[in-house]
Amino acid sequence: MTVKNILKKKETNLIFVILFLVILISSVNRTFLTFQNITDILRSYAVYGTVALGMLLVIITGGIDVSVGSMAAAITVVVGNFMVHIGGNVFIVVIVSCVTGIVFSLINGFLIAKLNIPAIVVTLGTLSIFRGVELFITGGSWITAIPQWFINFGKIKIAGIPVQIFFWILAGLITFFVLNYTRFGRGVYAYGGNPEAATRVGFSNTRTILLVWTFLGFMVGLASFMHLSIVRHVDPNAFSSFELTVIAACVLGGANIMGGEGSVVGSFLGVILLAVVENGLILTHISPYWHKVIVGAVVLTAVTTDVIQIKRREHRMAKIDVDENY
Repeated sequence: MTVKNILKKKETNLIFVILFLVILISSVNRTFLTFQNITDILRSYAVYGTVALGMLLVIITGGIDVSVGSMAAAITVVVGNFMVHIGGNVFIVVIVSCVTGIVFSLINGFLIAKLNIPAIVVTLGTLSIFRGVELFITGGSWITAIPQWFINFGKIKIAGIPVQIFFWILAGLITFFVLNYTRFGRGVYAYGGNPEAATRVGFSNTRTILLVWTFLGFMVGLASFMHLSIVRHVDPNAFSSFELTVIAACVLGGANIMGGEGSVVGSFLGVILLAVVENGLILTHISPYWHKVIVGAVVLTAVTTDVIQIKRREHRMAKIDVDENY
């Protein structure tokens, strides 16, 4: 790739924005660039980042899931009760969490793939269902009797880096491989670009959608496990506005809300940008309530920019077609 093409990429622009914010915030508060603060930021946002990787595939196919927050909360209730009443070990808990996530997400995937119901409609419904069921089971009460072996696992650090960050990196490598080196990954981009064309070249759209939502469920399950290892208790009211941050990270990272575009690197950068903004608001003593305002404004700006660029591209292509026919 030429330097000009690299500079045009959204990921490159994001890197420049992040560097600018880092310099700005660190000039106000030097605590920002300390190793402890950086690892704390990445650890807390690893949960968002992991779900964003699953959401990335959904957005590339032109869908969206607004139920991931409620789904994650429901998964933590299942996993928390499993550890308290049955026990197990870290390996078993990871499996239980991921399998639960896959089952929950496939409810959405089946309704979307088999009945052709729009993703936003399906996930709005399951958002309320997941939240209602978990509140009914717990009565709104926390589960605090988490086993000590799990608490000890959550405190593990490798070379001073919390283990949750390594889980996020591993999830990113898996997603990168799936999207770039598998037939399924090619099918995800093909479906997002043009479902009819994807069918003509041999991809099964139903299978693609079901696998995409399976993958999202796996990532939500993994993120729920990571969340529990950090907070060490189950709060049924957790994950409020969680889906907004996840969607914002994907869109900021270059995922086209209309489908067909998106990258793992962009997803990582989008999460890091949001993490830097939130931490910067705290360190510069700006009210954290402004975070939601800023995230909402950023999402609207990013989506609006994408739509404008798409329309301009379509307009240029239309002019080229007219000129060639003439």
